[in-house]
Amino acid sequence: MNSPIRKVSIACMVLFTALLINANWLQAKDADTLRHKSGNARQITERLERERGSIAVAGGQTVATSVPSDDEYKYQRQYPAASLYSNVIGYYGLYTSAGLERSQNDFLSGTDQRLFVSKVSDLITGHTQRGGSIVTTLVPQIQQVATTALGNRKGAVVALNPKTGEILAMVTNPTYDPTPLASHDDATASKAGQALNTDPNKPLLNRAAQETYPPGSTFKLITAAAALNAGHQLEERIPAPDQLPLPQSKTVLPNFGGERCDDGETDTLIHALTISCNTAFAKLGIDLGDNALRAQAEAFGFNSTVPDFPLAQATSVYPTEKLDGAQTAQSAIGQFNDRVTPLQMAEVAAAIGNNGVLMRPYLVAELLGPDLKAISRTEPQVYKRPVSPQVAAQLNTMMQSVVTNGTGTKAQLPDVAVAGKTGTAEHGDNTNPHAWFVGFAPAVNPTVAIAVLVEDGGGELGTGGSVAAPVARQVLKAALDVRR
Repeated sequence: MNSPIRKVSIACMVLFTALLINANWLQAKDADTLRHKSGNARQITERLERERGSIAVAGGQTVATSVPSDDEYKYQRQYPAASLYSNVIGYYGLYTSAGLERSQNDFLSGTDQRLFVSKVSDLITGHTQRGGSIVTTLVPQIQQVATTALGNRKGAVVALNPKTGEILAMVTNPTYDPTPLASHDDATASKAGQALNTDPNKPLLNRAAQETYPPGSTFKLITAAAALNAGHQLEERIPAPDQLPLPQSKTVLPNFGGERCDDGETDTLIHALTISCNTAFAKLGIDLGDNALRAQAEAFGFNSTVPDFPLAQATSVYPTEKLDGAQTAQSAIGQFNDRVTPLQMAEVAAAIGNNGVLMRPYLVAELLGPDLKAISRTEPQVYKRPVSPQVAAQLNTMMQSVVTNGTGTKAQLPDVAVAGKTGTAEHGDNTNPHAWFVGFAPAVNPTVAIAVLVEDGGGELGTGGSVAAPVARQVLKAALDVRR
């Protein structure tokens, strides 16, 4: 055999060997990865041939279900409540998914090991494999009132049970109808997805858990907690000048709207929170130091996320770098680089209302088998203890004063004491401030805690007290009416 033929033969042998190795590698090593690729037509057909479990809200109303399909797939996902729960429930489409539909997919699709007995039973009886179902903690009446109260304004509402951590409502706006995204028609689903992904208003974003905002004066609850831990008392007079020169800076901090706090020189700690005195809390922050503020914020859950939470979360932030005096002063009143999610601020309110104990927030109440028998129920768990019962009681008293006599009067309810704190958070030039309200009711032995965030004040040049507090009042009333 001459040299050129020998070289061609060797090259062919190398190519055949590489082809055989690649084929075996794909079958043995990458088979599982390829099988579960979102665009794998066989995998799509296989999962849509199984009856996916339903998702229900408290009381049993089904908000996500699978029905027989009249196309090439056996089952079509449907969302009877349309957009009301979509930022929590999410959607389940041909190629993509979101929300609980994504995080709980193994259970809903029937592949979760907790459904092993059910799978064996289906195999023996000849039934097609079915998925398990989920019951969430969301309460329809509270979710609906929160949605209506927020209206067409951008923002979020989170309501939870401070005693258990159950999330009673999680609303974000703008939102979306998941139905087109679950369509079996590729063109319809792609068009809907493209429109939502390119919308500058970000309707796919769950603002309650996935977006952070400056907390404004709601952060004064954390500064107050740090001050009380350091030994300050409610009736103690603290510096509260009309203007506060910030250390290491040429900046002079005024009070909101140029208002005066008490006599213009000092004020009591409780009254400073009642009227949301900026200079008093900025000076408190300077005196306490940024380490004390950071430690208190992290005790409430800042700089971390809730473990095992079934939705994507953004991390609420108190700056981790060393702050100078001016930065500490701004941070103490919820500005500078403080960032929070509405979920985090609902947790702060809940912990104060629950005698200083923060329960781990959760959305999934129950897992049911295909026969709708309970497989597991979520048990409330203590998550953190950010303040002592004594400090929580003092903060409760201060927050009641905010609603009774201060900036939060529009959150008042007849015959029910409400505890709360307003916030008006600046976030850039030529933009209206964000409006906040956080609180709980009844003030003694509360059954609901809340955080309301209205982006840019809903287009109004308003405050947390004028814009967010009325939303909170409606949601608190609905929650109390349901849970009495």
